[in-house]
Amino acid sequence: MQKILVSRCLLGDAVRYDGGAHGPFTQLQRWQAEGRIVPLCPEVAGGLPTPRPPAEIPGGQGAEVLSGVRRVLTATGEDVSTAFLRGAEIALALVRQHGIRIALLKARSPSCGNLENYDGSFSGVRVPGEGVTAAALRLAGVQVFNEDQLEQAAAALAMLS
Repeated sequence: MQKILVSRCLLGDAVRYDGGAHGPFTQLQRWQAEGRIVPLCPEVAGGLPTPRPPAEIPGGQGAEVLSGVRRVLTATGEDVSTAFLRGAEIALALVRQHGIRIALLKARSPSCGNLENYDGSFSGVRVPGEGVTAAALRLAGVQVFNEDQLEQAAAALAMLS
């Protein structure tokens, strides 16, 4: 059975930076009942607490964090890149362990965003980009979707099953 990596916050787990959660979503509950979901919060897995200060990537490009060009910073300038990179490594290990080819991650997260991200100014400005974990997964050949793309993720999963 094809498994799917899912952000824990989308499953209703209170792991967001502000201690909140999203979901649950009916489709995710169905996949969970089928035993398809491998849950992960890369930021918590990487060692960050909940709640935690918000963090952004200047320029919004997770691939630049992976390559060492950019850092993930909190609003006070604390560099939390190591935890974000550790979370991405854990995600990749789960992908290898479970043969995962699809991920459903939280939109606009500095870890999980797949289409756009915040620009690093902590002013709410969005830019095209992706989070650190989303970039690592994409580079490893995993299709990455967000919660607004549940139908596309379901269609991709059906193609693999």
